[in-house]
Amino acid sequence: MPQRPYEIDEMISAKSIAARIESLSREISTEFSGTDKLIVVGLLRGSFVFIADLVRELDLPIEVDFIEASSYGDGMESSREVRILKDLRAAIEGRDVLVVEDIVDTGHTLKHVMGMLRARKPSKLKSIALLNKAERREVDFKSSWIGFEIPDEFVVGYGIDFAQRNRNLPYIGKVRFT
Repeated sequence: MPQRPYEIDEMISAKSIAARIESLSREISTEFSGTDKLIVVGLLRGSFVFIADLVRELDLPIEVDFIEASSYGDGMESSREVRILKDLRAAIEGRDVLVVEDIVDTGHTLKHVMGMLRARKPSKLKSIALLNKAERREVDFKSSWIGFEIPDEFVVGYGIDFAQRNRNLPYIGKVRFT
């Protein structure tokens, strides 16, 4: 449970998120148009709402799988040590793969996961992040697609949590401590 009281100010509306996902899904469907099946890999837990909305918009045959990676725990700062808590169920060698992340800030988690998956020799490997905090980047990594660029603010909602709270908000909100 958070130690200090806080309020949440809406930053990106549910309507804006839905419109951006529709646009991104068209680009992704074009990129993977020749695939026999796209494996969409969600990074748990924060991406679950985003991945659900994204796959419903994709005009492709898909399979969904998940990886759970952790570098935050219940804190607000990345530990920079990426641990894989749950791995994929199926092999991806020779397959087309799209990794779905909620937010990229330092870049450590997504760079680590992409490197791990690249070593498994997929045919094509791309990534999408709903949110990007470029000013927080500590490693050289850029997602194939970005939903929204955001400033260095702590955010919640649309699957993203603060100490396991606020994932159920339909929008992205900025945490403001009171």
